[in-house]
Amino acid sequence: MGKVVVVTGASSGFGALAVRRLALAGHTVYAGMRETLGRNASAVAELEAFGAEHSADVRAVELDVQSQESADAAVGTIVAEQGRLDVVVHNAGHMVTGPAEAFTPEQYAALYDVNVLGTQRVNRAALPHLRGQRSGHVVWVGSSSTRGGTPPYLAPYFAAKAAMDAVAVSYRAELLRFGVETTIVVPGAFTRGTNHFAHSGTPADTSRAAEYEELYPGLVDQVGVRLAELEPSWADAGAVADAIVDVVAAAKPPFRVHVDPSSDGAEVVNAVADRVRGEFLRRVELADLI
Repeated sequence: MGKVVVVTGASSGFGALAVRRLALAGHTVYAGMRETLGRNASAVAELEAFGAEHSADVRAVELDVQSQESADAAVGTIVAEQGRLDVVVHNAGHMVTGPAEAFTPEQYAALYDVNVLGTQRVNRAALPHLRGQRSGHVVWVGSSSTRGGTPPYLAPYFAAKAAMDAVAVSYRAELLRFGVETTIVVPGAFTRGTNHFAHSGTPADTSRAAEYEELYPGLVDQVGVRLAELEPSWADAGAVADAIVDVVAAAKPPFRVHVDPSSDGAEVVNAVADRVRGEFLRRVELADLI
């Protein structure tokens, strides 16, 4: 039986790929995106054409993760149309590149708002339905940067993704007794097939950023180049979408799935961290939350 799924940040990248592959797998999929009647109108049209061509049940829904009102309305629309919501895929996010010092505190806050608070807004809209059903699945699209090898000049983004991972880990334990599963999909640095680097933000304090050029000339461009060099030629961003399809279909979804062709080490470190957390929960007599 197909599930009712909403994917945030679904106008492009991992989100757009996941929406299409989930729909082809037989699910009813809502592609959450901003400005469906404005700048993303073309993405909506492409999605509708895809659905018609493949007889896939895929629909765009207005969803701005930076607005609680928008998140509430989107989930309300889905539940009104389908009578339920089974899976939430937290994919919306934004990346920035540049010296950590050159970003203003307001820029850090804005990035945190999209990557972390955005998930909280959607959760507060969706989880009452999932908990009420005593079933559901929350899928978080994280980043290997939270525990893998990382280059400089991505500090605000890395910090936000690490915070999101920590929130997801806590939600995992807090939702289990309601019958709601949690999966963290951990992509590596895919430099092809997404717009992460092309659309990345830059420091507002340009004069401070320029000061770093004296000792770190061209590093902001080198980061993307070096990551691309580590990426095998066969790497495909679609593998992340495939991983999401697999975990949504799983009878017992895994807690964490890594999709990292460049092997930056996150899988090794996460295995240790998750094992230690499980051992601690046993010590405090909460083994059912592992």
